[in-house]
Amino acid sequence: MSYEDVKKVWMNGRLVDFADARIHAFSHVFHYGSAMFEGARVYKTKSGSAAFRLDEHIKRLYDSCKVYRMEIPYSAEEFRAAIFDTVRANGFEECYIRPVVYRGLGALGVNPFKSPIDVLIAVWKWGKYLGDEAIEEGVDVCVSSWNRMAPNTFPAMAKATGNYLNSALIKMEAITNGYTEGIALDNAGRISEGSGENIFLVYGGRVLTPPLAGTILPGITRDSVLTIARDAGYMVVETAIAREMLYIADEAFFTGTAAEVTPIRSVDRIPVGGGRRGPVTERIQKDFFGLLSGNLEDRYGWLTPVPVESIVDSR
Repeated sequence: MSYEDVKKVWMNGRLVDFADARIHAFSHVFHYGSAMFEGARVYKTKSGSAAFRLDEHIKRLYDSCKVYRMEIPYSAEEFRAAIFDTVRANGFEECYIRPVVYRGLGALGVNPFKSPIDVLIAVWKWGKYLGDEAIEEGVDVCVSSWNRMAPNTFPAMAKATGNYLNSALIKMEAITNGYTEGIALDNAGRISEGSGENIFLVYGGRVLTPPLAGTILPGITRDSVLTIARDAGYMVVETAIAREMLYIADEAFFTGTAAEVTPIRSVDRIPVGGGRRGPVTERIQKDFFGLLSGNLEDRYGWLTPVPVESIVDSR
């Protein structure tokens, strides 16, 4: 990850220099974590730069904000145009996109209604989240001692910044103990997700993944893999999964905008399957990355070309 090439950040309707992209120390978000965000990507395809499932990412952002009673002061169309303006202003052919909607400078206190809704869009170059070698070789992970939030505590379907304090605990514990990533269980002891990724298992010829009720984020890449796997002829089941399935699964892999499709090589130092990327994971990767590169037809209409021009509201 590098911010060296970032020139501009979009803030409340205008592009500002990277050095000037600041918020006030008394902003509500700084004290209470009151922000929703997204993570999307622009890929360099054979036909030019294109954003992957951008409209779905924007919709999820609006859905997250709806849960937290935060009204975004821009239409979805304006938001999309602003994202493309930010990408072009930085001259990136491919990049990671981070829109954030947050409570700004107003009245401090748990009540957020007296703080304005501010918006920023940042982009930067971000390679393979779990390492360049991980896509082929896989990663070594552990089951975390930290669970995901229980139902009716924090809404897991909202991509809120505060939720990621839990993710940081999972990630730090894993790294401290010599693993690349951690897997969280839900409050019932069933598999939930990684610190920043959804998870899939292959067992008995079926592709398994926890359901949305399993306190997981409804991942855009997760949804893409569900579609790709079914179209490839695999039986895909969204179901509660016991922890021990991690140790006896034939294959396992993470999905996410940052992680893309990353094999899991071992869990708690027990090899998954043969201890390397399996054939189902490899097939799904081939279809996924083939689509993103333009080597395969975009048969689902998931790629949105970065336009030459777009219009940004100047408020």
